[in-house]
Amino acid sequence: MSQSPPLRDVQRADADQRYEIHVDGRRAGLTAYRDRGPQRVFFHTEIDDAYAGQGLAVELVQKALDDVRASGKRIVPVCPYVAKFLKRHEEFADITDPVTPDVLRWLEGELR
Repeated sequence: MSQSPPLRDVQRADADQRYEIHVDGRRAGLTAYRDRGPQRVFFHTEIDDAYAGQGLAVELVQKALDDVRASGKRIVPVCPYVAKFLKRHEEFADITDPVTPDVLRWLEGELR
């Protein structure tokens, strides 16, 4: 008898300002953001070691960025993983803003 693949689900957790990926009901990773007007500034992405190597980060960021597009916001990729993802997925170039010193100063204040 074969086992069914694990159930994966990406959800936006507005109260925590992050997107979470769940595997079989357990949180396996997240990508955190802060909203700055029309921009969603992504600053951190992590996948739990127990779920490494399963492509969860790609799925998480893809669905998060799809949600940003659907919401009418723009992406600012402070997070190195999100920045790397965007270099490989040019379909988001039209809604991506550069990381500027002003954004970094603002984010530092937000995270204090």
